[in-house]
Amino acid sequence: MINSMLNLTVSRVKEILSATKGKTIAVIGDVMLDRYFWGSVSRISPEAPVPVIDIEKETFHLGGAANVANNLKSLGISPLLCGILGDDNSGKMFANIAHESGIDASGLYLHPGRPTTVKTRIIGNNQQIARLDREVRDAIPIDIEQHILKALQGANNLSGIIFEDYNKGTVTEFLILEVMAFAKMNNIPVFVDPKFENFYNFKQATVFKPNRKEASMALGLPLSTREEVIIGGKLLLEKLDAKNVMLTLGADGMMLFESNGDVSSVETRARMVADVSGAGDTAIATMAASIAAGSTIKESATMANLAAGAVCEKPGIVSITPNEIFDSVVRNSTEY
Repeated sequence: MINSMLNLTVSRVKEILSATKGKTIAVIGDVMLDRYFWGSVSRISPEAPVPVIDIEKETFHLGGAANVANNLKSLGISPLLCGILGDDNSGKMFANIAHESGIDASGLYLHPGRPTTVKTRIIGNNQQIARLDREVRDAIPIDIEQHILKALQGANNLSGIIFEDYNKGTVTEFLILEVMAFAKMNNIPVFVDPKFENFYNFKQATVFKPNRKEASMALGLPLSTREEVIIGGKLLLEKLDAKNVMLTLGADGMMLFESNGDVSSVETRARMVADVSGAGDTAIATMAASIAAGSTIKESATMANLAAGAVCEKPGIVSITPNEIFDSVVRNSTEY
């Protein structure tokens, strides 16, 4: 039997989010600087059949795993960000933005021989026209792995650990095994946003959150229909010995699989999708924050879906705010 997700009340969501204050969650993963050129398009280039964008502004934001940390901060959590930056101008800009955002960057390692990962997006008429990536994907060396482990061990009263893997080299098999062992020893919940390469190394996670494509590739199975998704979700629970698997399904919403056998489904809550970039970051941050604050897994999954829907309605990488979740709860109760 497939259950529907909960209909949360604003008072319950306020109760959950008020309990995030003072909690610390570590985010381990590939950090990057997101650079945006914003402009308008009114003509096609005479040189090639491409749009000409008249640039109006340029903005910089914390991206990748750092966007997860930003979302946590916005929800009242104190994030501890762990990863690698290059010793370059982009790395310095990243560090300045993190400092201004109030994010603890003591888990970041400054590497002189590796560039900071930068994603440059060109936005014309509020739509993404192109993206330029500068990055190195080599696995981080042992000294950086040890730096991250020491940052975790030195943190006081961690309420959660999030792995945010973008296949840029930060999340290694050794680091996964060491962190999972540390979390188990200290009874710390672990939340995983995986990619294909390390997919099956995350054993016994509290929440394992792949998207449809990642899960399909890892299982070698199509996950097109509802029935196939249910089979796939149950297989992942078994193969990973996870407490919960949350499959994100794009326009089809999310499906939650619990180790007690419960399966719950919810439709997407975005009214008008402007940009899906960062929606997965918002979802896992919201899940981790709400679990740290004492919510049930069903409450957490429902809040994550509402939060992801809300950020999809805005162009660019943005963080969710409590008020936006409150508004989504009110809208959800009246529209669905």
